[in-house]
Amino acid sequence: MDFIIMTDSSCDLPLSYIEENNIPFVSLTCHFNNSDYKDDFGKTFTYRQFYDGLRNGEMPTTSQVNVYQFTEVFTKFIKEGKSIIYIGMSSAISGTINSANMAKESVLEEYKDADITIIDSKSACIGQGILVYNAVEMMKKGCSREEIIKWVENNKLNINHWFMVGTLKHLRYGGRISATAATIGTLMKINPIIFINNEGKLINVTNVRGRKKAIKYLLEKFEERAKEPENQIIMISHGDCVEDATNLERTVKEEFGVKDTMINFVGPVIASHTGPDMLSLCFIGNGRDL
Repeated sequence: MDFIIMTDSSCDLPLSYIEENNIPFVSLTCHFNNSDYKDDFGKTFTYRQFYDGLRNGEMPTTSQVNVYQFTEVFTKFIKEGKSIIYIGMSSAISGTINSANMAKESVLEEYKDADITIIDSKSACIGQGILVYNAVEMMKKGCSREEIIKWVENNKLNINHWFMVGTLKHLRYGGRISATAATIGTLMKINPIIFINNEGKLINVTNVRGRKKAIKYLLEKFEERAKEPENQIIMISHGDCVEDATNLERTVKEEFGVKDTMINFVGPVIASHTGPDMLSLCFIGNGRDL
């Protein structure tokens, strides 16, 4: 049976890669400037539109993919005789995986032989993108559905996400830090370092004073934790700070001889909660325990 690999818009892969490889996806929703926009990797709700709004004081929120959306997509591919592998955003961050599981049960009531595998990536942003990228590349090389599922399940807790946050305003708005902490942190030029743990939760592991030192911290964690960087693709995402992202890319290439890199914007799903100027470095390591 033919199979497809699908994902959701949290994975933050470049639109060009999504389109070139015909990757089906479902969109989370961004509530922005009194309107609802589907996150579609910047195609219609552009990154420029989103980040200009953030820098002008807009405080967006997001909502998960609902059961109906999943049911529609799953049913479409089942009718085409395809198996489905869905690699979704961490269930500790969003209820999207729960919606997918509910939709799967609904579809199975009508199509009892439907083959739908739902993988909770325990990841988000471009770290989730690493799993999707590798799964798609394996499929292109002729790997079986079973081989791909096994690889993703075996490696999802090896995906290291290291994020630095450029502003504390959005963390304060989301209730992750107090107003007092945000004020003091801003005055001291504090850059929180965010990590995704084995439960798939975003946690603040430390705070670094000064942006250059924060970027250096990301590189130190890469040097410490990356598994065979010369044999993997390293992914970088940024909150509208392209220069920082390209400088980070150049450094990992020159200093660590990485095989390949991919850069994209942090999409609305995560950036609504972290704000502009966020910078992330994601890669495969030997586990992700702190």
